[in-house]
Amino acid sequence: MRQEQRAERALDALSFFVSDARYGLGAFLGVYLMTEHGWDAGSIGAALSIGGLTGLVSQAPLGALVDAVRAKRALIAGAVVVVTATCIAIPFAPQFWPVALAGLVGALAGVTIGPTLAAISLGVVGPERFARRAGRNESLFHLGDGMLSLMILVTAPFLGSPMLFWSMGLTALASVVAAAMVPGRAIDHEVARGLPPGDVAHAVRPSAWRVLLASRPLLIFAGCGALFHLANASMLGLVSQKLALAHVGQGITLTAASAIAAQSVMVPVAALAGMRADRWGRKPLLMAAFLALALRAVLYTLSDNIVWTIGVQLLDGVGAGLIGALFPVVVADLTRGSGHFAAAQGVVGTVHGVGGVLSAALSGQLVVMAGYDTAFLALAAFAALGAVLFWLFMPETRDVAAIATAGVEPEPGRPALSPERG
Repeated sequence: MRQEQRAERALDALSFFVSDARYGLGAFLGVYLMTEHGWDAGSIGAALSIGGLTGLVSQAPLGALVDAVRAKRALIAGAVVVVTATCIAIPFAPQFWPVALAGLVGALAGVTIGPTLAAISLGVVGPERFARRAGRNESLFHLGDGMLSLMILVTAPFLGSPMLFWSMGLTALASVVAAAMVPGRAIDHEVARGLPPGDVAHAVRPSAWRVLLASRPLLIFAGCGALFHLANASMLGLVSQKLALAHVGQGITLTAASAIAAQSVMVPVAALAGMRADRWGRKPLLMAAFLALALRAVLYTLSDNIVWTIGVQLLDGVGAGLIGALFPVVVADLTRGSGHFAAAQGVVGTVHGVGGVLSAALSGQLVVMAGYDTAFLALAAFAALGAVLFWLFMPETRDVAAIATAGVEPEPGRPALSPERG
């Protein structure tokens, strides 16, 4: 028991510090390239889309790698180091193709961080406590991101854009230490990949893509999630660019303020989702995420005032906090017993990633052709469509027995999946 407690404390630290590497520089990269090197929104969107596309096509095979390897602590530490190195390299060659190449390499490493952290967590606490642990991970991730943004907000006026890269180096070091602190013996590697304790991990099982295609609920979750990310992925970047253009010299500071506003809400929302998902169910919480996203996009068009814009950004905390906390929980619900937990996160993440890649490319071109308000309204329409489809077709996944869990047929001589609650 003492070993499990040490593992959970280490997971707390890892969730907190890994925030800087999980998505790289995020919206700060667009502001940095625009304000320091004169890039326009279209070029930024195109360069970021290359890395996004790389992450898109690599999620499934890298998820399978996470399932297969037992050295998950080393895997997540190595991924953090690679992402950080690619971001730190950007100031030395801030041209289109070097930036795109750095994004490509960083994406290959970055897409392994979330599934690996989720797999380690599942292997430590088991499926019965996973919803609460996933919510705690996501809450601490947003707390770390918010604290980092606050540090940038305070120091950027004095130290400038180099602070972005110094902070990444410091948090990468802390993440590697936290990963090493997770006791290896505390991780049940069969449970970590979605198998019952003591199951045979090497038995022949359907591929992760077959698991997805055979499960109608998983397909619906993937498709609706793609619409969510189509509406959400580029929104903070657009807000940051709009503020940077209207308030010259304050782009990084205002981006940090916007991120802090969102993270201040994501922390309690993600924690609430983890604590209440088993009691309230997953569906109503995820529905709230879609509605908050659509409302947020519309409200951005009503005023350019700094206070209003940053205030609206609070709704990002609701949408992203709920989606981030419940994504691995729903996938775990729908893949229990398949042995493909991380790989299934990869294939569903691939579908979600289609929306994210299209969001960066589409919104950038909409801004160039028709302006920021048109881009925001288009994103609001995608979020509203996702909300309607999710409400009409997505079942509640809390009770795994109520649906065909991942559509996986039991193997010969093997009992059917247990109807435990997710």
